[in-house]
Amino acid sequence: SALFVIEREINGLTAAERFSVRQQKSKPLFDAMHEWVTTERATLSRSSAVREPIDYMLKRWADFARFLDDGRICLTNNAAERALRGIALGRRNWTFAGSQRGADRAAVMLTLLTTARLNDVDPQAWLADVLARIADLPASRLHELLPWEWKRLRAVEKNL
Repeated sequence: SALFVIEREINGLTAAERFSVRQQKSKPLFDAMHEWVTTERATLSRSSAVREPIDYMLKRWADFARFLDDGRICLTNNAAERALRGIALGRRNWTFAGSQRGADRAAVMLTLLTTARLNDVDPQAWLADVLARIADLPASRLHELLPWEWKRLRAVEKNL
């Protein structure tokens, strides 16, 4: 699709640059697609096999279009799915978490570690530092421990 061609062209640009290109090139295509889908939906009979999927998409259109207004958001969720592939492959092992509470803790830890990896942060270094600092950090500064903030602050400290 033309939207994916545009996304390939802007891959690697800053969020602000991606936002600008999306507003110029992707938004008109996206708006035209919405108009076409809405028009086609109106012509479908109640028994049409595609009516339910189209209704599903139209009800979530604002969420689907969110990438247009934020250059940080990807058009697809491929990166997230790739990050979760290893977890899905080990899902049989998760039946041995011991309890719902154990499974919840594992899910939280996997989410944190995967978030660190997706932000190009060494999960082991990040977690060790977070565990060493979290008890003495005021609640108003906890956001500094988020992987992207942690990475930025470490870079600033290295430059000092």
